[in-house]
Amino acid sequence: MDDYRRIADRIAADITGGRLRPGQRLPPQRAFARRHGIAPSTAGRVYAELVRRGLVVGEVGRGTFVRATAPDGQPGIALTEAAGVPLVNLELNYPSVPGQAELLAPALTSLLRPDALGQALRPAPAAGTPQAREAVAALLARNGLRTGPERILFTGNARQAIAATLAALVRPGGRVGVEPLTYPLVKEIAARLGLVLVPLATDAEGPLPKAVAAAHRSAPLSALYLQPALHNPTSRTIGAGRLRELADCVHRLGTPVVEDRIWAFLDTGGTPPLAALAPGLVHLVDSLSKRVAPGLTVGFAVVPEDRAEAVARAVRSGGWSAGSFALEAAVRWLGDGTVDRLVAAKRQDARRRQRLVAEKLAGFAVRSDPAAYFAWWELPAPWRADTFTAAARSHGIAVTPGTAFSVDPSRTPDAVRLGLGSVSEGRLGRALETLAGVARGGAGG
Repeated sequence: MDDYRRIADRIAADITGGRLRPGQRLPPQRAFARRHGIAPSTAGRVYAELVRRGLVVGEVGRGTFVRATAPDGQPGIALTEAAGVPLVNLELNYPSVPGQAELLAPALTSLLRPDALGQALRPAPAAGTPQAREAVAALLARNGLRTGPERILFTGNARQAIAATLAALVRPGGRVGVEPLTYPLVKEIAARLGLVLVPLATDAEGPLPKAVAAAHRSAPLSALYLQPALHNPTSRTIGAGRLRELADCVHRLGTPVVEDRIWAFLDTGGTPPLAALAPGLVHLVDSLSKRVAPGLTVGFAVVPEDRAEAVARAVRSGGWSAGSFALEAAVRWLGDGTVDRLVAAKRQDARRRQRLVAEKLAGFAVRSDPAAYFAWWELPAPWRADTFTAAARSHGIAVTPGTAFSVDPSRTPDAVRLGLGSVSEGRLGRALETLAGVARGGAGG
């Protein structure tokens, strides 16, 4: 084994064993080289290897710090909460409203008859069933997109729909333009598929079309991945004018787009999806997990007609097809109005939780939208994202550091994302008060 990897293994063991704590700064590379009797270039390779493993994060002009979360986004060993202390988990974001189970149950009664259940337990193709395609087409029409049912494909969840569309569009080594802060699982999907994520310059309205064109001129982009409505983590929604500019841009470049609409059901602004402006290029991805419940969900993708078979092949080869039982349940919930009632309840619930954020974090720099189930908190100095995440964990609260969303590991925001949907309103309010107290206390060490 190369010397630098052997040294990296020792540092990794110190991190996972808790001897190097989350947020702790590693020495400058020259000092590290002197301490270990190695060349500065070797020290650079050690640090690069630790970054590659997701154990540390390098921040331009500030140094290299131990991360507060493991590479898979789960808490590291050094951050495990004290035994017996229940964790207030603001990393997860699975909204649920009172009476949800009671709303969902009646539609399943007929599905549990032996004849219907036998049919529902059979395998489903990527194209789903005619009833499922019609139901989803009707759902999307209410949200501003009219599409033929033949363009709709189904997966087990939205993550699988994203993976299938990217796999069908981009070969290993291909470049995918993304917002500088993006959905963490897209980073993981790109790594597994061998794709290169290219951060695109943005402003308050969203990605800049000229930045898309410049990135494409530098080396062709095989696709874009964008979250136009209630962007995770910032809650920004791209306005109609910028959407038209982006549609014109991708038309000129001929660049396909994966449009993530997972949270768009909360947005009541009426902005049309990008897929409505560029149907021949945009692959729209959505699901029922946030609208309904994460345990029994369906993901779906609306793809250009000439791309349907390629994406369907990716769904089949990845083993990402939706289950027939979930499809049948979804058809019933969409048809009897259950989904509409849950969406209305969750819109109200999200607004109540945002009012808690505004009250408990008053005076802090919090970016959000009154309709969103998350908030992006730009931390006061001298806090950094990882040290604040570690401090929050010591108080029994899990938040997601900005490093999880940053595409460029050398440009990490001093911010955290707060997921608002997975705990009760009472626990959320108390957690926000605690976090405000931690932030005002300053970054000890």
